[in-house]
Amino acid sequence: MSSVIIVGGTAGIGLELAKHYAVRGRSVVVSGRDRERAEQAAAEVDKIAVADTGGNAPQARGIALDLSRPQDIAAALSDVGPVDRLVLTAIERDLNSIAGYDVERAVRLTTLKLVGYHAVVNALLPQLSPDSSVLFFGGVAKDRPYAGSTTVSTINAGVVGMVRTLSVEIAPIRVNSIHPGIVGDSPFWLAKPAALEDARRRTLTDRSPTTADVVDASVFLLENRAVNGVDLHVDGGRREL
Repeated sequence: MSSVIIVGGTAGIGLELAKHYAVRGRSVVVSGRDRERAEQAAAEVDKIAVADTGGNAPQARGIALDLSRPQDIAAALSDVGPVDRLVLTAIERDLNSIAGYDVERAVRLTTLKLVGYHAVVNALLPQLSPDSSVLFFGGVAKDRPYAGSTTVSTINAGVVGMVRTLSVEIAPIRVNSIHPGIVGDSPFWLAKPAALEDARRRTLTDRSPTTADVVDASVFLLENRAVNGVDLHVDGGRREL
């Protein structure tokens, strides 16, 4: 059976995507830097799937995978088997400005996303079929930089370049990216009510996107066979006031 692999699936949107596929009877593999945490996330996915399917869903797996060590990625993925859907959502929050540039942090984050994401696709390419699809997570900081987003804005813009080249290079395998805005029900933003309210006011929908909205959009990109080479913003139609 082909698997859905969620790189960075131990929390947040990645974990919710894993649950979405598990309750639909799909074999799911979630990865995190820490094996124990990845296995705990897989157990949580299993619990939800059992409740929804009566125990008919395949058991989820948790594996350790550190994108900041791309030289180790192929070995970490060596036994996952055929892959139907591949989601790369792993990222680290970072504040780095050019005036106070932290080279070590910048190298780590750039390696994690721009090299690590590529290394995962390279390692799994023999396991992907012509009907498989790949989804990269970026972010709207590529278009709307903020104080301290020097590295984040750069690598999220790099995700667009990755989609452009890989959608051609590995066709007919589909490659898309999703760029969420401020996700209104995430713990990170719930702890910043002023910023959350400001973001809401700037949307055309008068509401910030939710985790469920991003999961729904992700599934669309992964499953719709006519969608390829697309960079989708999910931000409520934000406009600057």
